[in-house]
Amino acid sequence: AYTFVFFYSKIWKTADEIESEKLANGIHDCVMEMVKGREKKVETGEADGFGNDFLGLLINAYRDFDEKNRLSIEDLVDECKTFYFAGQETTNSLLAWTILVLAIHTKWQEKTRQEVFEVFGDQNPNSEGIAKLKIMNMVVNETLRLYSPVAAVIRKIKKEVRLGKLVLPANLEILIPIIALHHDPQLWGDDVHLFKPERFVEGIASATKYNSAAFIPFSMGPRSCVGMSFATTETKVALSMILQRYAFTLSPTYVHAPFPVITLQPQHGIQVTLHPL
Repeated sequence: AYTFVFFYSKIWKTADEIESEKLANGIHDCVMEMVKGREKKVETGEADGFGNDFLGLLINAYRDFDEKNRLSIEDLVDECKTFYFAGQETTNSLLAWTILVLAIHTKWQEKTRQEVFEVFGDQNPNSEGIAKLKIMNMVVNETLRLYSPVAAVIRKIKKEVRLGKLVLPANLEILIPIIALHHDPQLWGDDVHLFKPERFVEGIASATKYNSAAFIPFSMGPRSCVGMSFATTETKVALSMILQRYAFTLSPTYVHAPFPVITLQPQHGIQVTLHPL
């Protein structure tokens, strides 16, 4: 029976499977079009290299002369998909929850807006100014604490190790519940469930009482998220541009239902009322 089902699944596909393959092929073709564009510029002398950005580094690995170090085209495409998905989904989640807390706590919204206008005026944000946004940094950190885009991470133990009173064997997988750490009253106090950006007024180290594992929205150690700075900067740029143009309040239709689907999502969306400035 199993052999028949396996054989049947090979010759007959559901509509979802057909659509999934179509989308996967479309993404593959899109990435390859960008790769060929870079290669063509090098071949015609328009550029002297594939670039030093993420895609350029991948193409260099794909074209490596050493076969042992060479990246396959499948790996190149998969890396692009992973980086795009991880970067977009997590940043979208963070920005959505930040909009929510500021729509509820309008005094903090006004404080953050005032800071944005003091730094940028009505001009588009720039990297130098982003580094000066102290209040926004507090707001973003507190949002990351309350609504971490990644609710948990899994780590596999390479060799036997002692963790407190426990001896953990090799090849064991451990789930680290980030969101539980961020809502632990022993680490953050009895007001752990409240939105209080002032926790971070003196920085993350002071807020966590120098316990580096108490606040890990991007994980920690050698496996921490490589896109941490990019994601937070991207969020601050988008939020600055929104605050320059709109005030916003929470819609009475909003239903609070955080829902972890790879990233922490508002299950029913976030409804706010925009008020153009």
